[in-house]
Formats: sequence, C-alpha cells, structure tokens
Amino acid sequence: MTETMAFVVDMLVHATPLVITGLAVALAFRAGVWNIGADGQFIAGATAAAWVGVSVPAGIGWLALIIALVAGVIAGAIWAAIAAWLRSRFGVLEVISTIMLNFIATYGASFLVRGPLQEPTHVYPQTSGIVSGAHMPILLRGTRLHWGFVIAVALAVIAWWVMKYSATGFRVRASGVNPFAARSAGLIDVSRVTAFAFVASGAIAGMAGAIEVSGVTFALYENISPGYGYTAIAVALLAGLNPLGVIGTGILFGALETAAGTMQRNIGIPSTTASVIEAIVILAVIAVAQLRANRVTTSA
Repeated sequence: MTETMAFVVDMLVHATPLVITGLAVALAFRAGVWNIGADGQFIAGATAAAWVGVSVPAGIGWLALIIALVAGVIAGAIWAAIAAWLRSRFGVLEVISTIMLNFIATYGASFLVRGPLQEPTHVYPQTSGIVSGAHMPILLRGTRLHWGFVIAVALAVIAWWVMKYSATGFRVRASGVNPFAARSAGLIDVSRVTAFAFVASGAIAGMAGAIEVSGVTFALYENISPGYGYTAIAVALLAGLNPLGVIGTGILFGALETAAGTMQRNIGIPSTTASVIEAIVILAVIAVAQLRANRVTTSA
C-alpha cells in the first residue's frame, strides 16, 4: 500500500466517528437543543458494545455485531434521555447536564475497565477483546478501513432526507428556528419534538461509539474517545448543521488529525498543531458568517 493510500485510509477511519457524532450534534442543534454531551453518549455506546462483545457466545457469528450496535444505540439514547428528562422535569439547562454526564461516562468507563470488565490478567486498563463475530467487516482488504464509514455516509444521507422532506424533519427545524411560532402557529408539540431530537442525537452518538469498538479498538479502554464529541460540535457548525455537509467537514477534520500524527512522526511537529488549525478554521468561518450578517443588516 502506497503512502498516499495509507493516508487516505487513516483519514477515513478517523473521519468515521467525527461524521457520526457530527450528525448527532447537528440534529440536536437544529431542534434548538444544545447537546454538548455527544462525547459521553459516544462513551456510553462504546461501553455497551464492548460489554456485549465480550459477553455473547462466539458461536452466534455476525449476530454479535448487530447486538453490539443495537446496544450502543440504546445506551447512547438512554444517556441523552437523562439530560432530556432533567430539562423537561426540572428545567436543568442541557449544556450543564450533558457536560456533567460526559464526566460521569468517562470516569464510569475508567471504573469498569479497572474493575468488573477488566481483562483477565488485570494488567491493562481495558476489557478483553470482543468476539470475532462482533468485528465490523473490512471495506478495503488489506487496510483498516471498515464498513463503519459506509454506515456514516448512509446515516448522513438519511438524516438529510428526513430533515428536508419529512414531516418530522419540518417539526424539528421549526422547533429549532422559533419554538413559540412552531407551538402557536404550527400546532407543534415542541417539548415532544425537542425530547425526540435529544434522544435521537444520543442514539446516533452511541452508534458512533459502538462502531469505534467494533471497527477499530475491538475493546473498551480508558480514554477511548480523544474528544470526538467536542470536535463534533465544530464539525456540525462548520457544516452549517447540514447533514450532507457533515460528511465533508468530518473528512476535513479526519485529514487534519491524520496529518498531525504523520507530521509528528516524520518531522517532529507537535500533533497539537492540528487543534490550532481547527480553531483557526472555526474562527474564520464564524467571522465570515458575521460579516455576511452585518452586510444583510446594513443593506436592510
């Protein structure tokens, strides 16, 4: 495999969780829900998938993968539902609750991989390897690129179609743009729509975690997420909360992450340079958007 091919493969592998978590964030933000907890939901999904992967019998074959992915989706949805319930029942701001749930998920996973789910030798802070049936099939033979990337693209296309052409998508968009008008003029149950968007967002982020375990790590370990859920916010915003745009921005950030590792290995440039570049890109996009808004206001 050529060096260019290896770079592309690594870029797409890195992009897969960013695209999926970016979709999760975009969906929530379009509904007016500030879900900052995609990272915790990602970890919850990864934890559930790993638990299934080490618990199911090896003889069930590919069904292990299906069960692991479903478990990840359910775990992510439940993790988001906690914040959704706190918001509807007690008026707790989702920004606060989801950030706190991120910490709980991170330290909860650390407890599990050093306790009940730790591998048998108790040397490494991780679980045992998941059964082979729970492994995501490889998309390109001889590489690490797995079918999770195809799932990510398919999810983006489905999300775009739902948001653009379905009644559910209209309710989500209307609730996000102006919940008061949606409630009064559109006769939309905004509370129900936002709760649905919140839980669906968590389910998508949970799937990202399950795919990471089944396609890349094959086990749960400490710090399995290097901040995918936080980077996903930038991915979603840079795409203008457009599901199709998330594919491109996810690949862009995946390329930055891959290039950062390559530069550090080859010429000694710190990998944190990628974070600086990401921040510059985001600030540039925000500045351009603000300039356009100012021009519209001035011309009006």
